[in-house]
Amino acid sequence: MFDIILSIIVLAAILLLIGAVVLFRKGMTKQATLMAILAVVMAVNVAIWLVPTEDGRTPAELVDEAGQ
Repeated sequence: MFDIILSIIVLAAILLLIGAVVLFRKGMTKQATLMAILAVVMAVNVAIWLVPTEDGRTPAELVDEAGQ
């Protein structure tokens, strides 16, 4: 289940980047910058959940194991 949530977050970040590019081309730089920052924050959040710890397991795996 946690994999689905992470996938949705990644898709949302990609769509935010696309939207930021569209807004930037229209001249709405402030909104485009905020959307791009949000996309980066979301991507970093996903990376935090997927980076392995010292024992080689990711926090996402630990959450999945605790939920079973």
